[in-house]
Amino acid sequence: MLGKAITLFTAVIAGVFLTLAVGLALYIERLPDLRVWHTAALDAEYTRDSPVSDFAEYLALEERLFAQLDREVYARTEPAGAHTVNRYRRGSLADPGRWPVDWNRSFLWEPEQPARASVLLLHGLTDAPYSLRQLGQHLHRAGARVLGLRIPGHGTAPSGLVSVTWQDMASAVRLAVRHLAAAPDAGPIHIVGYSNGAALAVHYALATLEDAELPRVRSLVLLSPEIGVSRIAALAEWQARLGRFLGIEKLQWDSVHALEYEPFKYGSFAVNGGTITHQITDAIQRRVRRLASGGGLQQMPPILSFSSVVDATVEATAVVGGLFNYLPEGGHELVLFDINRQSDVEHLLTWSPSRMIATLRDVPRRHYGLTVVTNAGPGTPTVVARRWEAGLGVSHDKELALSWPAGVYSLSHVALPFPPADYIYGGAPPGPGPGIQLGNLALRGERGALAISASAQLRLRWNPFYDWLEERATAFMALD
Repeated sequence: MLGKAITLFTAVIAGVFLTLAVGLALYIERLPDLRVWHTAALDAEYTRDSPVSDFAEYLALEERLFAQLDREVYARTEPAGAHTVNRYRRGSLADPGRWPVDWNRSFLWEPEQPARASVLLLHGLTDAPYSLRQLGQHLHRAGARVLGLRIPGHGTAPSGLVSVTWQDMASAVRLAVRHLAAAPDAGPIHIVGYSNGAALAVHYALATLEDAELPRVRSLVLLSPEIGVSRIAALAEWQARLGRFLGIEKLQWDSVHALEYEPFKYGSFAVNGGTITHQITDAIQRRVRRLASGGGLQQMPPILSFSSVVDATVEATAVVGGLFNYLPEGGHELVLFDINRQSDVEHLLTWSPSRMIATLRDVPRRHYGLTVVTNAGPGTPTVVARRWEAGLGVSHDKELALSWPAGVYSLSHVALPFPPADYIYGGAPPGPGPGIQLGNLALRGERGALAISASAQLRLRWNPFYDWLEERATAFMALD
């Protein structure tokens, strides 16, 4: 009997491994072949161990990095044709060189008069400084010194995200804040963070509560903040380790795009990106709980956070459960963009935003203000800002003179920082831009035939309420 049991157990284990091997082989086979932008080793990228002591040296290293990008990627691709949309082919509609400014790079804008404040802009994962440049330009006109940081691993080639760590990113953030703080007219320092940049902003602010040598910040403005992600993101690290162990480069990738059609954003996604998001959000939540248990969050700078209640990238509720619910009173504000109630789409959603909003509204002893941008009534696309003061259950409405566009049922994770007039992602650009326009792309035909997926085309890429968001953020930083 024992011998038969051992034989059966051995057969089961062998079957499991065979099934996993077949599944792995099929997964690898389905991935497109890697291109030069997936395999290029750009070793001029900044890491926390780089011999860089200030932001000027960071920019000098960045200059060498982009020269390396030209040699290792662009010099190895063919010139573009008239209708090419690959950003890694010079002259294509997606070539960053078509724009007057290469928004893949860091930028620093000095004010004409002594600065009223200093603002650090931190973009999201796979993203580039382009995503926050519109808000940055507005804040600069308001008298702020503005630094848009190209976060390590970004703005070059998707291969840059294969080995970068969140600690490299956090180190670059500290370098940038120190540069702003060193200015004679630095004024109060604010950080605006989008998605993963929001996580880096929160991580820095938490670190200042325990490290007196770090320059303090006056406030944080967060857009689609990455404070919590799906638990499955933790598995990304094991996939990457397996790929390194087996020497299979394709296993370093969650998605591989043969056509990189966005000039300031990667389409391909390295599995290390999932590792980064899991690790930094885990570090934030552990630190928040530790500080909260000892009353250490009393000096946390005021936070203004914007999220869509429908978000396929991060857990929208995590900013509440992992951060806001731990904060003592301190001028914190949470803004949620509701679904378009006129579209009558809630019965088609996989979960109910109404229950989420009700739960947040009714939190006992809520220490932050809550605003929900929602329809003024069930039969109108016009929206109001419905606000509940901290600790109060009674709301009041403010008319915004804004409406939901026809055919739009919600915002998305990627929509918040882009105005309708954005040349790439906007729904109503003022005219032809320098290159590709994606804001209203909706090509109809057979499924699976296009390199740009139907889901990417249908995802809202611009914010119809951007002007109000910009106004709220500017006022929160006392720059209105």
